[in-house]
Amino acid sequence: MATATTYGARAHARAQEGSRTEAMPVVPASAWPAPPCEAGHLVWAETVAAGNYTHKVLARGTELRLTDLRGDACAHLLLYAADRPWERLNVADTVKVQWNAYLGEGQLLLSDQGRVLASLVADTSGHHDTLCGTSTLVRNTQRYGDGTPQSASPAGRELFKLAAAKNGLEPRDLPPSLSFFQGVRVRDDGSLDFIGSAGPGGSVTLRAEQDVTVLITNVPHPVDPRTEYVSTPLEVLAWRAAATVPGDPLWEATPESRRAFLNTAEFLAARGIA
Repeated sequence: MATATTYGARAHARAQEGSRTEAMPVVPASAWPAPPCEAGHLVWAETVAAGNYTHKVLARGTELRLTDLRGDACAHLLLYAADRPWERLNVADTVKVQWNAYLGEGQLLLSDQGRVLASLVADTSGHHDTLCGTSTLVRNTQRYGDGTPQSASPAGRELFKLAAAKNGLEPRDLPPSLSFFQGVRVRDDGSLDFIGSAGPGGSVTLRAEQDVTVLITNVPHPVDPRTEYVSTPLEVLAWRAAATVPGDPLWEATPESRRAFLNTAEFLAARGIA
């Protein structure tokens, strides 16, 4: 089809309507072919290509499932309270308050206000990281020859900048992120051991405990020792559900989780939200 004229370009563009590619958002999300649960209504359905990013604002109680489709995705995640982005994921507090640097089912993602932004309600991977953050322009340029967003080896922080800008945030609003599906462990001497992926099909499910802005990049882990830029597609699905309530095992799991949920509930109650 000729695209040398405006009419030809328009006809060509319109002919793409309804086309599907491997990595793209599905709009509406309800058109996704395989809903994750019978009761939940999908509000987000997307496959994020290697070296790409995505973002969304999710309502309190929404469940978000990330799936490593082929075994080499690495989902770097940032969370912000949706209407007050100065309250954001604090990875250091998430680790120290819960006495655990290794993410898994039953753990909470905390803000620096001692409140729960999201809870990790399911995990079939176990290969995650709270220690290293994401890749940078300087490091990717050194390793792969380029780290700009438009290159074949974009850095996670550069992609986070784009996702942040689309939500009214600036580079200074980007704290350290956490990573799913590419694991790191600390050796006895304090050095880091990259354990990589658990293999294709691993997933994690998060539950939003407040309205949150979600930023995700899918790029290689910064300490991945492979010399090539290795990354594969990431599936992102979210559906309507309900926030954690008192009496739930997650709420009552530890004294620290109880206090974090109480801090969150008090704040939301004062605002007339819960």
